[in-house]
Order: sequence, then structure tokens, then C-alpha cells
Amino acid sequence: MKYNNPIILSDYSDPDVIKYKDAYYLVASSFNHTPILPILKSKNLIDFKLLRYADYKIPFDRFKDVYHGEGVWAPSIRFHNNKFYIIVPYPDEGIWIYETNDIEKGKFTSWPLILGKGIIDPCPIWKDDKCYLVVGFAKSRIGFNSMLGLYEITPDLKKCISDTYQIIYDGHNNNPTIEGPKFYYRNDYFYILAPAGSVKSGWQVALRSKNVYGPYESKIVMLQNDSKINGPHQGALVEYEDDKYVFYHFQDLGPYGRVVLLQPVKWINDWPIIGDVRDELLAGSALESYNYFINKKSNYKIISSDKFNKNRLSLMWQTPANKDKNWFKPTKDGLYLNIVDTNNLPLNKIPNSLLTKLVFYSFEIKTKCIINLINNNDEVGLCYMGNKYSYISVKMINNKKFILLSIGKFNELDKIIKKIPFDDNEIIFNLKYSYPNKYQLGFNNCYFDEVFEATPGRWIGGKYGIFARGKKLGGNAKFLYFNVENETKRK
Repeated sequence: MKYNNPIILSDYSDPDVIKYKDAYYLVASSFNHTPILPILKSKNLIDFKLLRYADYKIPFDRFKDVYHGEGVWAPSIRFHNNKFYIIVPYPDEGIWIYETNDIEKGKFTSWPLILGKGIIDPCPIWKDDKCYLVVGFAKSRIGFNSMLGLYEITPDLKKCISDTYQIIYDGHNNNPTIEGPKFYYRNDYFYILAPAGSVKSGWQVALRSKNVYGPYESKIVMLQNDSKINGPHQGALVEYEDDKYVFYHFQDLGPYGRVVLLQPVKWINDWPIIGDVRDELLAGSALESYNYFINKKSNYKIISSDKFNKNRLSLMWQTPANKDKNWFKPTKDGLYLNIVDTNNLPLNKIPNSLLTKLVFYSFEIKTKCIINLINNNDEVGLCYMGNKYSYISVKMINNKKFILLSIGKFNELDKIIKKIPFDDNEIIFNLKYSYPNKYQLGFNNCYFDEVFEATPGRWIGGKYGIFARGKKLGGNAKFLYFNVENETKRK
């Protein structure tokens, strides 16, 4: 039986994966969206479910506001000495460690390991009672990139032994923009798997050395070649059986985000050649489909709809800044969104919108709410959010309700392009998305003629979701359901 790439058509950027017992755990970037550090689980390498988050907020006070593309960048996950570690780069603050004894239910403790700007993409390896951390560099923060550095740190990841990093690989000549390194050890070699080139048109590199400090040989081990899979970018080498490996990586699919793919690995002369191996001397080619590695059925999937029938918020929802408990109230008979004073900010700068990731190629959203708008400027609606965005809403203006169709753009003010009187207290908001990047908005199962272009966000894919805002507290909206129907599958 074959699987098709991507195995996760959803924006779980910069995936890193480990095997523990009979399961596989994936961690991904979350940037400025909270809760942070999504952890996904699979039993068969292919089918994943969103299991939990490592923490509910970003540990810096400034993230009460929205900072697109900042926050949690590419993390790594490792298991050592009966503890799980997630190593997290905050590009403007430093490297933080998150630790737990139980990846599925345990509480994470966290602490800073390295303070400072521009140290990113950390990954540890333990060898001979020592621990080393490989890192990349963000040119926007530290002034350079295309190199990899190495710290020696204590085996418990509590502090650095070396005062600073030592450059162990310079990719300027052969592998520019090398980043996202992941450490491994096999057959007396230290390996670093890392992407180079660029997110949209780069390649996978393997570095190897018998000394952790190098010098490192390099080999390109996967290219796009004639595949439709551009990139292919940053990921994880996983041993699923004794000396049998797979490689997870992401592909940038624009508004769908950085989706997750899986490739076979063939070891040739102690090099991990990834994908379709056509010539043992050359790099592999990214594969669009392949045979299942493990014959194990699974009902795991990425959730996309919400019945709003629980006293807690579904894992599918994130906010673009640290949450305030007064923004919403989940109940068994609906989700209440409270009107929040957002200081006339454009929609992409308000912290209290509930957003979720695209999951299907083409789909239709229906979400019903009961409106309780009591003050002028009270507003509730449904949005598609990217660098360019649009939304449909009901807003109180001069003590009367209106349906508004509005558009916005990163670092610009929103514009109302349609305004219709509305007298009811219930409404169904609609969004219809057509592959690859067009969508329409409507209400009560009728759509406006306007067709919008779906765009990605800052380092992420597009998102959609719901919001409530105003200038005075008191009003709210009760959402009864949020249904996302897979139009691709239905057709």
C-alpha cells in the first residue's frame, strides 16, 4: 500500500521527530502563536494527531501583543536519560530548554541555556558522557548566516561549558544559507543533516566527521530534480527499525504553509541518500508517493472542525499572542467570544482572534453564532488571515447592525468594501476555499462575488478563524459550531 506526500497537509513547520517505544513524536515551530510547541503523535510514521502543546504561552511579556514571525522558531526534540527535551530557539532572546519525564501527559519545566540574538536551530547530541549543541545563525539578528556553530554543554542541558560557539562548518561556497541542523551518530560518524540553498528551492545536505568538531565532509543527499516537491527543506532522520531509516522534511506550499513529507533513506558508503535513488553516486530525488514502512493501521488525523461542546478549548485553536482568560469561555453548549477592546488595531494585529491551520486542498467553512452586540463598534466575524487577509463580520454602527466585508494587508489599515444592514441575532458565516489559492466569503450559505487571493503569513501558512472585538466590554457572541468540509474528497 502506498502513501502520498505530504503526509500532513497542514502547517507544521520545521518538523523534528523521535521514536520512543512504539510511537513517533513530532514537534514543530509555532512562531508567535499560542499555545506553543505543538506535539504530534503517530503509530505508523504516516498518520499523525495533534497530541498536546508543551506550554500555553511564550515566556516574554512583550508577547501580549502580536509580533508576526517571531517567538518559537525551529525546535528539536530528543530523549536522553529517561527525559524528553525540546530545545527551542527564540531568535531575539536565546535558546530555551523544555524538559519532561512524560511526553504525553507530563508537565514541562523550562529554563534559558543561551541568551542573545540570532542563535537558532539548536540540536544536541550526547557522546561519551559529554553533550554538544549544534546551532545555526539568523542573519537578520546576528549579521551572518550560512555557517554552523557548536557549543559544549552539560549533559543535563543546564548550562554551557564553552564560553561561546565554535564554527564547525562554513557553507558559503558550496551550501549557502545552510541552517536547521540535526545531530546523529552512526558507525563511528557524527552526522549533521541540514537544508541549504533556500526554503523554496534548496536541497538537503549531510555532513559527517569522526570528530564532533570536524572537519566535516559534505554531500548533497536529496534534491527536487524533476519532482513537484520544491525545497525540500529541514527535517528529521528517524531509525524506525534496526538500521532502517526514514526522513521527515517540509515543503513550502504557500498558503497551506510548510507541510510535512516523508521519504525513504538508503545508506550508501555511509551516506544517507534520501528519496528516489537513481544513481548511487548522486543525490536522491524527493518522492511524491512511496510504500508504507510499517503495516499498522491508524485512525489518527489532524482535526479541522469543532462542535464547541466541551468546557475546554480544542487543540486546533491558537491565538497570535499570549492568551487572556477573559477573551473566551468554552461551554458544553457553545463557545463564547467576549468583546475585547482592541484599540482600533487592524485585524491582523489583534491578539484575541482564534485561528487554525488549513487542513484540506479545497474546503468550505460554516460557523454559526448567536450575536449579542450591545455597544457601538462591537464586532464579530470570520476571517482568512495571511499577509493579505479578508473577513466578514457583523458590526454595531450607530446602534444598528451591519454585515461588513473587509480587506487588510500587513502593515496597512483595513478597508470596508461592502456594507449591508442586518437585523437578525443569528448568523452563519461562510468561507469557500478553492485550490490552490482562491477563496470567497459569505453568510447564511450565500457568497459575495468577490474572490480573494489566499496568501501565507510571516514564515507560516494562511490561517482562518473567528474573532470578537470593540471598544467597550459587555457584548459577546456564542459560536455553536465550526464545520470544515473537505471539498477535495467530496468531489
